Formats: sequence, C-alpha cells, structure tokens
Amino acid sequence: MIMIRSIVRPEKADNVMAALMEAGFPAVTRMSVVGRGKQRGIKIGDITYDEIPKEMLITVVKTKDKDFVIKTVMQAARSGAKGAFGDGKIFVSPVGETYTISSGIKETSDGELEEVKI
Repeated sequence: MIMIRSIVRPEKADNVMAALMEAGFPAVTRMSVVGRGKQRGIKIGDITYDEIPKEMLITVVKTKDKDFVIKTVMQAARSGAKGAFGDGKIFVSPVGETYTISSGIKETSDGELEEVKI
C-alpha cells in the first residue's frame, strides 16, 4: 500500500476530490494547511507572504494503483496545460499496515486481513 499526500491550491482541491471519486478512489482525507515552497512565498510590494494557504489531500491506495492516482491528481491540480509555480507537490510513502477502528480489521501491505482482538 502507498500513502499519497498531495498539497494543492485551495481552488483546485474540489477538482482533485471529484477526479479521484470519478476514478474510483473516494477515500480521501482533506486538511487546510499553510506553507511555502522553493519560491519562499510571494512578495507583493514591500510585503512578503510566506505562509500560503493550500489544501492537503491524503489517500492510501494499493501499490499497483499509485501511478494512476498520481496522474489523476496532477491532471486535476495543474493550472493550465503546462502548470505554474505554486500548483503544489505530491509526496509518496509506503504503508506497512492499516487498521479499521470500527471492525478491528488489520490489513497488511501484502493484502492479508486479520482481526485484532481488543
């Protein structure tokens, strides 16, 4: 399993959520975040804004779906055909196991399911 964390422009977050839903990946966690990238924020006149609002979308998918989901996010989040500074970043991390709290089911990265006794 793979965790995909996408940092996108706030105005693009709904597009990304809809694209993931349409592609068959409805499970997404969405958070409002602030930060800056390599460009170190935005300078307008004498004022520098170094905490730019963004949205972070987190999803966990099977390893075989990673490239498809990343392409889906990139297409939905990109500004125009070539993109622009500030469109965001995607971070990919391995996930060893997940636990569903309501059912007590543990799923490992190789797809094994196990009930956890509490």
